[in-house]
Amino acid sequence: MTTGTYGAHRAYARLVLETMPEESRVGLTLGFVRTFGIPGIAHVLHGTGRMTTEPRGRAKATGAAMFTLIGLGLDSAEGRKTVEGLRRVHDRPGITPELMHYVLACFTVCPLRFIDGHGHRAVTGAEREAAYTFHLGLSDALGLSDPPGGGHLAGVESWMRGYESRHFAPSDAGRALWEAASQGLLAARLPAPLAPLAPAVAASLLDRPLSAALRVRRPPAPVRALVTYALRARSRSRRAAF
Repeated sequence: MTTGTYGAHRAYARLVLETMPEESRVGLTLGFVRTFGIPGIAHVLHGTGRMTTEPRGRAKATGAAMFTLIGLGLDSAEGRKTVEGLRRVHDRPGITPELMHYVLACFTVCPLRFIDGHGHRAVTGAEREAAYTFHLGLSDALGLSDPPGGGHLAGVESWMRGYESRHFAPSDAGRALWEAASQGLLAARLPAPLAPLAPAVAASLLDRPLSAALRVRRPPAPVRALVTYALRARSRSRRAAF
């Protein structure tokens, strides 16, 4: 690892693991959920059975893998072991390099989006460069050549939007994955009286294209207002603390 690459890795690791860990976890979860809108990915995830029967465990495993790679680095012993595990898991029929590029784009772009929208400050230019360096390194480690994006993170996000406009579509698998994730993941993190609202709270965090692909109704106005208020209040309190 060169000095510049190491510095970029540390900048990205600080953002995700130290400066805004909660926002990063939510953003990573939203990135995972975003892949459900692609029928090809939804079919593969649903076919394993684990996402619908153990949504918390499946999401936790994905998050643990990403945070290991971000925290310890792709060149560390644990990082190499994690990459090899990811290669084995994704070496199956139906998982094309293009699908893998899309998944990696979601895992890079969505946490940064959520931090920009709901963190106590926006992501800096240096942090974006660091995120892109990590994105390229992981793509290379997974054996994915010619990553889309034209050499910058904005290009990755532009490619991602175009890919979604072409491939987002409703599917039974995507809907089943959404129901498992919105109920199994969020309900476990909410106070018991609010657990029944978990799907509506989760739906408030989806944009219109993803809502349409997952066939998710727009939550009632009071729920949307409550979620918006809670996120803004948290952002204000965090901003005051810094």
